[in-house]
Amino acid sequence: MRSNESRAVTYALVCVVLWSTVATAFKLGLASLQPAQLLFAGALVSSLFYAIYITLNRSWSEFRSIPLSHIKTLILLGFMNPFLYYLLLFEAYDVLPAQIAQPLNYTWAIVYSLLAVVFLKQKITRPGYTGMVISYLGVLVLITRGEFSDLARFDSMGLLLALASTILWAGFWLLAVKLPYTPATKMGACFFVGTPLIGLVCYFTTGFPLIDSSNFIYVAWVGIVEMGLTFLLWQRALSLTQHSARISQLIFLSPVISLFLIQNVLGEQIHPSSIIALFLIIGGLLLSSRTGAQKHPAT
Repeated sequence: MRSNESRAVTYALVCVVLWSTVATAFKLGLASLQPAQLLFAGALVSSLFYAIYITLNRSWSEFRSIPLSHIKTLILLGFMNPFLYYLLLFEAYDVLPAQIAQPLNYTWAIVYSLLAVVFLKQKITRPGYTGMVISYLGVLVLITRGEFSDLARFDSMGLLLALASTILWAGFWLLAVKLPYTPATKMGACFFVGTPLIGLVCYFTTGFPLIDSSNFIYVAWVGIVEMGLTFLLWQRALSLTQHSARISQLIFLSPVISLFLIQNVLGEQIHPSSIIALFLIIGGLLLSSRTGAQKHPAT
């Protein structure tokens, strides 16, 4: 039993380290590619990753047994993620500093809790509501930097896109959690559906991405780390542990490490308000996690 718990912590910590890098990878990739182009290239890599993983695990039989009603749900999920969710997220990252876009993304867990009240009839405790208020107070500090005299310092559409992406991500998990398939099957199906849709967006707008030695590493990193490997490792960690709440809280180390990379790799000067806001958001999420809603990846 102790061995399983140790392995669970190890898998979770690997995810934390890897997820800490994705905000930086997004910005570096977007320096040479349009959002739709980076997403299409990353989604292609991720689709290949899932296809190889499913083949090695001999899991294609699970695909063949999916009933029509579930296929319809999977098509909807594929439209939500990776297609629409990552389009919104990458567009937000393209116009916002990483230190703003990344913490906003983490508030998806609050949206999930609220949606779960409506659709899953879950109850939120008083500490849960308090945590939500604290988290969104952090969002307010993040956006305003404590100064309400100049609310236009950040791209307003980018802020709206970042917040809208949290609704999509929460809604995606609300639907995905009901399907009785392995994580690889669910995510693989979503990417097999969503990737061609992203390709159509590229075809009719930006054109297909030109991948070369200068951006290949970022494309591969986005496709494998952000969209593939970490998801499977995180699900593996949750399957091994008997203390999923404790494991889930480790994910909140990720944005703290990410700020260090954003400053030292991207060269963004971290504003003191970003640090304050991040800890308010994380503190609120930790408090609201008593509702049991933070069991899924929060990237």
